Amino acid sequence: MSTPQVVVVMGVAGTGKTTIGPLLARALGVPYAEGDDFHPPENIAKMSAGTPLGDHDRWPWLDAIGQWAHGRAGAGGVVSSSALKRAYRDRLRAAAPDAVFLHLTGERDLIERRMAGRKGHFMPTRLLDSQFAALQSLDADERGVAVEVTGTPEEITARALTGLSRLAP
Repeated sequence: MSTPQVVVVMGVAGTGKTTIGPLLARALGVPYAEGDDFHPPENIAKMSAGTPLGDHDRWPWLDAIGQWAHGRAGAGGVVSSSALKRAYRDRLRAAAPDAVFLHLTGERDLIERRMAGRKGHFMPTRLLDSQFAALQSLDADERGVAVEVTGTPEEITARALTGLSRLAP
């Protein structure tokens, strides 16, 4: 990518946003922000209890991520956010119009295995179905790229960098 942009690393839980985001940020020489850190305590409590978030739960979270992305405009940055629905991405773009999206994709079985192997994360595996049900892939008019999460984190990051470099500024 020739100019510093904000990249939103998106996808369902367990795709590796928290792993790939920092690797991507390091490769681009920009800061990384963990999207989960923007959740209010009420959201964390709901998800920890196995209750999927509704849109009304997500708006303040998305607004906080959008504010961070807006503050990085022109300087670049990488932030993770599930950004599952087009409406969520539209809300992020309203705050940071030049943001681009890196959609981490993978087969449900692979993602479930990864989630089951995580230690200390608040998101239970039983919420994965609700994540896939809500997921709306990037539309053709959205600036972004989809990358499969097979292979090592370094291989996934390399594919992400290649795909992002092809996006027109």
